Amino acid sequence: MADRTIVLRLGAREYRVTIADDGLTIVDDADPLRVRVVGAGEARVGRETARPAWVATAGETQWVFFDGEVFEFEVPREGRRRAPTAVRGSLSAPMPASVVRVDVAPGDRVRKGDSLIILEAMKMELPVRAPADGIVAAVHCTAGDLVKPGVPLIDLE
Repeated sequence: MADRTIVLRLGAREYRVTIADDGLTIVDDADPLRVRVVGAGEARVGRETARPAWVATAGETQWVFFDGEVFEFEVPREGRRRAPTAVRGSLSAPMPASVVRVDVAPGDRVRKGDSLIILEAMKMELPVRAPADGIVAAVHCTAGDLVKPGVPLIDLE
């Protein structure tokens, strides 16, 4: 198998990531980083004292939990154009989680990147953010709810 290169989007910034067969990962020509997959959704990052990282995926979005922080990336498929900035549809949890807080109500105007709901999964907080500007049409959860992946939490228009 040959090295592969993917593009990750974090907000407006794009990162070119090259992954070698041996797990050596290079982001935008920076110092190489060793990433070893140890199970479904779990990896170890680093050399001598590898630290755990967890990955959850839903469609073209990946959430990476590492060193107490959550990073949300868009992983565009080859040959596919970027989605338009207007949003219409539902947002759901990327993995089983608990709703910690709901920050919006029906009728609220939201901007791209606004935190709509805070979830907790694997002892880490995971913000569900607006993928684009829009209006909250409905909220289908409350603080304390246990939610499953793919079940609508918020409808945007």
